[in-house]
Amino acid sequence: MRLLKAFIFSLFSLTALAAKKTTTDKFQEYHSKALSSTPLRLDDALYDHLTAAPRNHTLVVLLTALEAKYGCALCREFQPEWDLVAKSWLKGDKSGRSRVLYGTLDFADGRAVFQRLMLQTAPVLLLFQPTVGPNAKLDGQPIRYDFNNGPQTAEQVHAYIARHVASEVKPPVVRPVNYIRIVAVTTAVLGLITFFSVASPYILPVIQNRNLWAAISLIAVLLFTSGHMFNHIRKVPYVAGDGKGGVSYFAGGFSNQFGLETQIVAAMYGVLSFATISLALKVPRMSDPRSQQVAVLVWGCVMLGMYSFLLNVFRVKNGGYPFWLPPF
Repeated sequence: MRLLKAFIFSLFSLTALAAKKTTTDKFQEYHSKALSSTPLRLDDALYDHLTAAPRNHTLVVLLTALEAKYGCALCREFQPEWDLVAKSWLKGDKSGRSRVLYGTLDFADGRAVFQRLMLQTAPVLLLFQPTVGPNAKLDGQPIRYDFNNGPQTAEQVHAYIARHVASEVKPPVVRPVNYIRIVAVTTAVLGLITFFSVASPYILPVIQNRNLWAAISLIAVLLFTSGHMFNHIRKVPYVAGDGKGGVSYFAGGFSNQFGLETQIVAAMYGVLSFATISLALKVPRMSDPRSQQVAVLVWGCVMLGMYSFLLNVFRVKNGGYPFWLPPF
């Protein structure tokens, strides 16, 4: 009887030892392969082998469809980011202390797995946590990461994986140096510097011209005081019908306006500004007194007419406004 108990105990010990050796050897074997090529390229059999319990390692698998005939643009956009995550992790943990393996299962190589998981879309990221060892999880089912918000960056996926890996070793994503971009930016900067060095004698007088900046400032002031931003924010109509078969150019009330109304008001402000500037700067420089008197009368009449029309528009906007100015 004692001999039988000793035999059974030895059998169980050997079985447990063999299971532990198998799981350990499984990780070491595929970690060694990953050192030469990561992420691992999986098929149906290799996927089942690496995800089978017991496992004392974390497995992150991307199920994708890269061939053009499947029309998965998101798969092809995300693949470089996925490769970057796997390579960065392995580069920072060549000894395998985190016990994480990365794999890619393409639809062309794993139709059976896609059918078994009833996947209708790709890509899908599955994270299998260990079932034995100090960081084992009771639930051996994978954690799924869906791409509901479109393409994900390597940093976003790395943060997701790091949250579910219990190891303290979590190498960050290290993007390779983009030498083409550096050369392009450097060339563009040098080209701009050269261009401004050569063209500065011709450009600086234009940029430093006070009349140019005065005109730009005046146009900006007229544009924004007439309600241009209001039109863009509210998406107002250009004109509207008046209910009698005609067209209404001005909207009643202070909280409404039309697109054409903004242009008319800006034009009135522009004419008033030009008349004021002419009376203040141009007319005093005239040498002929008679021409100066005529200019004063002309610009004075223009200002009177514009102010009269402006008050008339204001009365349309506010029906209770009591003041007016002839001729309108």
